[in-house]
Amino acid sequence: MTSSRLVACFVLTCTLWPSNGFSEEQNPPNVVLVITDDQGYGDLSCHGNPVLKTPGIDQLYAESIRLVDYHVAPTCSPTRAALQSGHWTNRTGVWHTIMGRSMLREDEPTIGEVFSDAGYATGMFGKWHLGDNYPFRPEDRGYTEVLRHGGGGVGQTPDYWDNAYFDGSYWHNGKPEPAKGYCTDVFFDYAKRFIKTQKAAKKPFLAYISTNAPHGPLHCPEEFAKPYIAKHGSKVGNFFGMIANIDDNVAKLRAFLEEESLSDNTIFIFTTDNGTATGANVFNADMRGKKGSEYDGGHRVPFFVHWPNGKMNTAMDVEPVTHAVDVLPTLMELCNITSREERNFDGKSVASLLRGNPDTTIDWDSRILVTDSQRVKDPIMWKSSSVMTSKWRLVNGKELYDIHNDPGQKNDVAKAYPGEVRRLRDFYQGWWEEIEPSFKNATSIYLGHPNSNPARLTSHDWITTGSTPWNQGHIRKGVDDKKSTGFWYVNVHSAGTYEIELRRWPKESGQAINSGMEAGAPVPGARAFRETPGREFSTLDTAHVKIFDKKHSSSFKKDDVTAKFQIELPAGKTKLTASFTGPNDQSVGAFYAYVTRLDQ
Repeated sequence: MTSSRLVACFVLTCTLWPSNGFSEEQNPPNVVLVITDDQGYGDLSCHGNPVLKTPGIDQLYAESIRLVDYHVAPTCSPTRAALQSGHWTNRTGVWHTIMGRSMLREDEPTIGEVFSDAGYATGMFGKWHLGDNYPFRPEDRGYTEVLRHGGGGVGQTPDYWDNAYFDGSYWHNGKPEPAKGYCTDVFFDYAKRFIKTQKAAKKPFLAYISTNAPHGPLHCPEEFAKPYIAKHGSKVGNFFGMIANIDDNVAKLRAFLEEESLSDNTIFIFTTDNGTATGANVFNADMRGKKGSEYDGGHRVPFFVHWPNGKMNTAMDVEPVTHAVDVLPTLMELCNITSREERNFDGKSVASLLRGNPDTTIDWDSRILVTDSQRVKDPIMWKSSSVMTSKWRLVNGKELYDIHNDPGQKNDVAKAYPGEVRRLRDFYQGWWEEIEPSFKNATSIYLGHPNSNPARLTSHDWITTGSTPWNQGHIRKGVDDKKSTGFWYVNVHSAGTYEIELRRWPKESGQAINSGMEAGAPVPGARAFRETPGREFSTLDTAHVKIFDKKHSSSFKKDDVTAKFQIELPAGKTKLTASFTGPNDQSVGAFYAYVTRLDQ
């Protein structure tokens, strides 16, 4: 058997939609897809949590088809890559959350592109975490209306400076825009505006609402956290409060759709991106592991589908194992969308399972799926992996669990079932061999492209073997460990004169390279990244750039906010390294670089 046959693959071959979208006779369903961050299977009262109350999502659960053995990756970006593309996340170039390994390759399809091509208005609100530069941003990938924070969370390095969940600034269709209120409330509010606009335009819509909550730092409106803090302390209390706020927003959004007479023909999906980050000690639905784990607690999450016009509005559990790679092909079938090209998805449409009439050409019980947690520069075979069927879990290529009889994965039965171990290992071997060649295709940030000039680069995307400065607290600390200075993979779009502007602080801060910074204001909940005082250096005096293997250096004054270089660059892919130095071998990475083609 060839390796390609070992990999579950769904080929969608079909004709094109007419270029002008839908005809008057067609009434395609709308789609609302809500995905939360770091909320596990057990972080819902409908799943048995004895502390947390989620009445809004509980009501959705009671009126939905539920994928009860649905799996994602154990961390943020990889799940989103699989969900958006229908491809194994390692195939897409996304196997980490930082280090340039969180950017979805530009040739990967996205839900936004597929639905936009089919005549839908497409909106993305909240957390993208698949790239902050062209061509990786949601606005480059088929989403026509975008409100997003930067990086993997509010307050991370690519985000707007000093954001901390309340009254922040977010990128609205590519430009920063201030918004009052708590971030989750803002994202749902913008989604409602988008939906209302599309209703008025009589256009079908896809609204992808991706909250950064309840990802840390754990900030929450006090009225939601207070009931939980009193009994369970600040950490769990704010985590549960953030989920209670999400629950409130889900209930209000569903009421809004009802008021707008849109609920019957809207496919409403609720899911999450990985296992719980904070709630496992309270309740974990008898699963082993949490966020980041190869055991089920790290990657088995909720997935509810409600669609009255599709007769998906009464409770039903779908038992066969499913995966995030199934979402895009499933939505395409439910919405009767065909592709502009043949797409080879790693997932399968599970529409027949949702309809309660399983496709008999597929042996659902024997289906094999893979998830893993790499979080390294380059993927490592068998690392933090789980090979899954509806009955079995092969963990790290060695441990075997009968998930029906041992959902807590306590009893390794590998020695008792060597045939199953061999079968699942063989599948993984073929899976790995088939996708491994793609690992070398590193994603590169475009410089000088007309759609993104200047390009704004941040240390979140450094390729490094040290500690990546991925949040604004790290920037404030002024990390000066030489091992924590990396490089960016870049792609110079066209030859020309380029200005490379190096900064220690982002432009919107207005701070000088050497200057310190006072601690920022606190917000309800945990200590904010911005509460870290900014370190003063005072002696940095020389900036360095290396690109196309040529080194350039320039001195600057103590109070300068930036160091600039004008360099003639050829077109093509290369590495860009940038740093500041001072006396006594002092070295600090340039956490921000702004690159502009001047003669475009």
